[in-house]
Amino acid sequence: MILLACAVSAAGVSNLDGQGFGAPEAAALIDRAVERRALAFADTALRDWSARAHGFVFFLGQLGEGLAEPPQLIKADQLELEVYWRLPNQSKQRIIGWRDRRDLPTDINYHRDHLGIVMNNFPDMIRLGDGDEVRDVPHPVSAAGMEEYEFALVDSLTIRLPGRELRVHEVRFRPRDFRAPRIVGSAFLEIGTGDLVRMNFSFTRASYRDDQLEDITVAVENSLWNGRWWLPLRQEIEIRRRATWMDFPARGIIRGRFEIDGYRFNTGLDPRIFAGPEIVAAPRAARDSFQWNETIDVAIRDVGRPANLQDFDAVRAEAVEVAMGHALTGLRQTQLAGGAVSELVHVNRVEGLAFSPGLTRRSADEARELELRAGIATAAWLPTGSLSASVRRGRTTWHLRAERAVRDIGDLEVISGAANSISAQEFGQDFGDYYLSNAVMLGESRALGSRSQLFLDLVLWEWVDTLAVKASWAGGAYDRANTGVASRGRWSVMRAGWRRRSSSFAAGRELSGRLEAEFGGRHEDGATYLRAFGELRWQAPVSSARLVTRVAGGSSTRNLPLHRSFVLGGRGTLLGESFRGRGGRHMAWLSAELQLGVPVPELRLGSFAGTGSRATLAPNIAMGWVGTANPGFFSGPGTGVDVSAGLGLAVFHNLIRLDFGYGMGARRLGFSVDVAREFWEIL
Repeated sequence: MILLACAVSAAGVSNLDGQGFGAPEAAALIDRAVERRALAFADTALRDWSARAHGFVFFLGQLGEGLAEPPQLIKADQLELEVYWRLPNQSKQRIIGWRDRRDLPTDINYHRDHLGIVMNNFPDMIRLGDGDEVRDVPHPVSAAGMEEYEFALVDSLTIRLPGRELRVHEVRFRPRDFRAPRIVGSAFLEIGTGDLVRMNFSFTRASYRDDQLEDITVAVENSLWNGRWWLPLRQEIEIRRRATWMDFPARGIIRGRFEIDGYRFNTGLDPRIFAGPEIVAAPRAARDSFQWNETIDVAIRDVGRPANLQDFDAVRAEAVEVAMGHALTGLRQTQLAGGAVSELVHVNRVEGLAFSPGLTRRSADEARELELRAGIATAAWLPTGSLSASVRRGRTTWHLRAERAVRDIGDLEVISGAANSISAQEFGQDFGDYYLSNAVMLGESRALGSRSQLFLDLVLWEWVDTLAVKASWAGGAYDRANTGVASRGRWSVMRAGWRRRSSSFAAGRELSGRLEAEFGGRHEDGATYLRAFGELRWQAPVSSARLVTRVAGGSSTRNLPLHRSFVLGGRGTLLGESFRGRGGRHMAWLSAELQLGVPVPELRLGSFAGTGSRATLAPNIAMGWVGTANPGFFSGPGTGVDVSAGLGLAVFHNLIRLDFGYGMGARRLGFSVDVAREFWEIL
């Protein structure tokens, strides 16, 4: 534990003041870059050029606590463009191929400039979203930008471009006035000429004209063509939006990615090409007849790999560092807090109808956050609430939290919160076993790259108590009691572990999950225990299907608190067996399912939605074992391995999941329905 704590605490600290913002060396480099940029399209030897641009515009949705999981694909548009330019700086783009894949219902329409590329690393005044998102932001590598920004020479490094390597200077830039519409980021200038090779940046808060904009991040990259002219090579943009009135873990993302090649120079382009709007689309029949080299599913999988996408998290982190505490987000600093729908309102058999609204306050740079939450359970008139604070520096985040909360036992999620509230109220089936926790805790987490995280949590003091069934459902009294759940008393716990999340919406092979260990003790008698638990998920393509395997296991010593017992059975683990009919101090569980896409008739539900033209069949099998009884717990271990075989069906764009499972031991057929597991965290 001590070694892990030391590893988590190790964090690098950078000193931007030492990089010399305002130093004359950086200003001289930018001055030279401004001159080279102005001459880029004034070279009379370059009369015109044409090229091809290939790219995607993705519409994504990101959900869950901390918005840490990768976003889910909602819609993907693949585009092929013809790009033209001629003196004295006329440009035209024509979409000649356009196809899409819609994974979830949406009627999104993109701004025209999201469907094409930018020329000359943006004009001297930057606009995005046809001016509806960002308008009239001075370019730092321009005559006006020299007066509006300050610069710092960071380092020289090597950039690899197709067929060559370049030595470049990295020059960071930030506004002199952060209250004005400006950008923050880095420009990479070729050492020999001062030409602008790459630029990564985000915007200041004042730049955003749409209240729902969280942030916009851009990366543009050029290459030397024909040994003489620096022209576009690769461009990416990410536009993130969130609700303005509530801090809710859901955001929409537009992500564009284009690559440009096939340049032809001085071919004598017809001036009539440049008439009309800058970006136009060929007739629908021509776009639909475009010959693609591969299916759109294969193209999405190839482009959507993390290695092929710009790491915008790193770009944003660098921009925040350069901003030195100034706001780079369009979000309000104070908002209502709602971590999930069931945090705001839910129903269960010990609380009845319960409400828990909250309020969040974050710093301008989003490095510090304070959240206050207060709740009441109407059946038991049980007050709940929490006060939490977090501070982030670099890859390390510290947490402090005091809470009074109703918690469910069990390590494996078996139902979404919203589905459980409906089931408890309308059908009298509550898939939870609850205890009351009053606790003060602090913690530290350390990011390991973009996907993994180490964490260390110290529960300094926790009072655990039992809860009785107080509510009734629409049809009368609940059948299940809530006894034998909590080891009443005061506890202190140290918990450490590792988490790994998925990498991309287009991932094929993927390993994710968590491993954790905890050591705890009871204040009253000094009894101590050790407990370890792990849960891993592995997915891999199998021909045109996907195999998803989940494995979980845990073990503990004696004196394990009842509310930390391992449980299996029924919904979510062994469908068809008794719900949490197995409990004890040791557990192992394995589930495997083959997900097969099948065509189904689609019903249209308006202009933008439908029931979906494909469903997913998922034959599956699950096996579980629980050993060594935990005295006083409401269920005990079995005599061997329990097995459940079933069939899942995901419909309506895979949003709704129905499962049938047959428990071999109980010889009973079970049934469950819920929304897709990807949405559980916000429900």
